[in-house]
Amino acid sequence: MKKAVIDMGTNTFNLLVADVNRDSFKAKYATKEPVLLGMGGINDNRISEEAMARAHLAVKKFMRTCKAFEIVAEDVIAIGTSALRGAANADEFVASMKRVFGIDIQIISGEAEANYIFKGVKWTHDFAQPAVIMDIGGGSTEFISADSNGIHDVVSLDIGVSRVYQHFDHPETYSAALQADILSYFDQCPCSEMANFRADILIGASGSFETFYEMIFESEWEAAPKTVELPMNELMRVLDWSIASTQKERNEHVWIAQIRKTMLPVAALQIKWAIQKIQCQRVLISPYSLKEGALH
Repeated sequence: MKKAVIDMGTNTFNLLVADVNRDSFKAKYATKEPVLLGMGGINDNRISEEAMARAHLAVKKFMRTCKAFEIVAEDVIAIGTSALRGAANADEFVASMKRVFGIDIQIISGEAEANYIFKGVKWTHDFAQPAVIMDIGGGSTEFISADSNGIHDVVSLDIGVSRVYQHFDHPETYSAALQADILSYFDQCPCSEMANFRADILIGASGSFETFYEMIFESEWEAAPKTVELPMNELMRVLDWSIASTQKERNEHVWIAQIRKTMLPVAALQIKWAIQKIQCQRVLISPYSLKEGALH
């Protein structure tokens, strides 16, 4: 049967339309909209009126697509993550989406989000060796320790790129002092929970990792259902460039997606921080994440 998933992320809303069978799915259509749901409110635990308006415009487009695929509202899986689970006015947001579009939004916990992410990545990776999955969001970042037997541990940290970017007053450049402050901010999260997150392999779940892939290979990311390795030396090169870059340089870089040009240095700092914490030797990227996992 046909189903649609709307992943209502803190920065980006994603739509996936797929034919779903018991043990497989075939993607029919996928798109995304830069909603910036957490902008102007996430650190005050609310969704701003402007962000709500952008969300309604995005979902209106998505529901038009669903209608074209003959998918009714009852077959749309709508998932809210960090920005919504922390928002005092989340109920208002959910009610308005139900009233206007007929969709029921599930606002999920960080642990549930991590489980969906694992299920999505599992479509693309066999976990023959233990690995840690990292999914960089706008509001939170999830880490999942897993192997062929399944998940061993998960942690969801409120260090998403939009949350950090706004906390540090929307920087355009990142001085050494600011970098140190951001890394200290990461370390103030309950990182003791990551003590058992050690693996030779780190798997980046789509998102920012796609941009770093495109910067390394200077070619468009093709979302084939398999993980791809990012050469560590080249990854470090583009991470360091991103952290040191100016807003103008990022704006002019043809391989940086528009939605990522502003906050990419935060993602780069976070990946370098995670590599050090996890002590990994290899970094892979998976094209699948939460929205594919929601079909599992």
